[in-house]
Amino acid sequence: MHKLTDDQIIHRLQEIKHRFSYNQGQLIAEFKFISFAEAFGFICKIAIHAAELKHFPIWSQNNQKVKISLYTESVKGLTEKDFEIAKIILIYV
Repeated sequence: MHKLTDDQIIHRLQEIKHRFSYNQGQLIAEFKFISFAEAFGFICKIAIHAAELKHFPIWSQNNQKVKISLYTESVKGLTEKDFEIAKIILIYV
């Protein structure tokens, strides 16, 4: 896994920028759901994919809101896996 360059990140952001922002080297998104249970169910669906990819988001849930940050610690930046899981997340929103 290699760290993406700024140009690669800018190009890849076009695919997800309507829901994710790029801030301090991370992809960040916040989603609001109808209920706590719906928000938790969303997290569980993403967790299954994250385990399969062996790439885990940083997330928090506060009642109906879920905040997600994507970042690859081992390269101190973003990789293709961050964008891959971002696209999976958008399937479930």
